[in-house]
Amino acid sequence: MKILVADVEGVFLPEIWINVAEKTGIEELKLTTRDISDYDVLMTKRLSLLKENNLKIQDIKDVISTLEPLEGALDILNWIRKESQIILLSDTFEEFAKPLMAKLNYPVLLCHSLTIDEKGNITDYNLRIDNQKKEAVKALKTLNYHVIGFGDSYNDIGMIQEAHQGFFFNPPDSVITDFPDIPVTKNYQELKTMIGSLLKP
Repeated sequence: MKILVADVEGVFLPEIWINVAEKTGIEELKLTTRDISDYDVLMTKRLSLLKENNLKIQDIKDVISTLEPLEGALDILNWIRKESQIILLSDTFEEFAKPLMAKLNYPVLLCHSLTIDEKGNITDYNLRIDNQKKEAVKALKTLNYHVIGFGDSYNDIGMIQEAHQGFFFNPPDSVITDFPDIPVTKNYQELKTMIGSLLKP
C-alpha cells in the first residue's frame, strides 16, 4: 500500500516567515530552511529577532490570516487525496498552521509547537521529535507502507532520502546543486505527472 508524505510551506502554502518579514520590514526573518539548513540555528535566530522587535504571537497570526494557499495547491491536494493517502510533514507550528489547514480542507498535518507566555511572547519552540520528517517516514515503513516523499528544501532531504521514492518540488537552485541525484518537479502539472507515475501498480 502506498502513502505520500510532503512538506507544506513552499509546496502548498506560501512561506509564513517570509510574509512576516515583508509585513514587518525585518529582512532577516526572510531566512528559511532554504537558506539555513540547521533548524535550531534558524529558529534561535528567529526567536531572537521577535524579542528584539517586540513581535508577539498575535502579530504573526495577523499576517497568517491574510495568507492563502498557493495557486492550484488545493486542486492538486484534492486530487492526491482522491488517488491515495497523504500526510503533511512540516517544521511549522500548530499555532501557525491551524487557520491555514482550514483553507486546505484539513489534511493530516504533523508539526511542532510553541511556548507562549501570558503576554503573548513566543519564548521557545518545542520539537515533537528530532528529524521528525525522516522519523515519520521510518515509522510508516514499519507499518508496511511504500512511502513517496517530496518537498522543496534542505529540511526535507532526510524525508526524501528515507522514502522508497522521493523527489523535489520547485526547490531553489542551491538545493538542486547540492543534491543532483534527486529528481525535480517544477510545477503542479509536473508534480501530478510524477505522482501519477509513482502510484501505478
